[in-house]
Amino acid sequence: MPTITGMTAAPIGRFEQAWPALDREDLVAPPVVAALRGFAGADQVLVVDTDPDNADTAVFGEVYGVPPELSANCVVVAGRRGETTTMAACVILASTRADVNGVVRKRLNARKASFAPMDAAVSETGMEYGGITPIGLPAGWPLWIDAAVADSAWVVIGSGRRRGKILIAGKVLAQIAGAEVVPDLAN
Repeated sequence: MPTITGMTAAPIGRFEQAWPALDREDLVAPPVVAALRGFAGADQVLVVDTDPDNADTAVFGEVYGVPPELSANCVVVAGRRGETTTMAACVILASTRADVNGVVRKRLNARKASFAPMDAAVSETGMEYGGITPIGLPAGWPLWIDAAVADSAWVVIGSGRRRGKILIAGKVLAQIAGAEVVPDLAN
């Protein structure tokens, strides 16, 4: 990573500075910190300080110069079969939509799949709505990453908080424990 007078320059977007994520634990949620401490690629994960009022993807992109094809969303889905509900996370580019009723439903072996209710997503992940990230998800959750995200040189993802975003190479993101790259997860 290029360094300018002791600060790490952000590889994408318009950010004043970026730091290794573990150097700014105040910008990431506790489950993310815990996951990064055990992740071999943690030294390649950057965090930037952002205004929480600009956390929503469209506004964020305009303010910080990050186009939707360089921004990835982590969406929490719930699949149901009978009385059993299974939660999973899908990471897709902001310029696409998760195929919840096709690919996701089939992979969950569910009769019905939908986006998880906000309160369930927040309570289950321990992260803030608008900042949910694939790093630090509950153990046992399927984590599916669209191939287009995994192929990205750099993408912006949530930090687990509305304040702060993570910058990560797609190939590093795909190395998170339990992650599986899924072709055509999004369309």
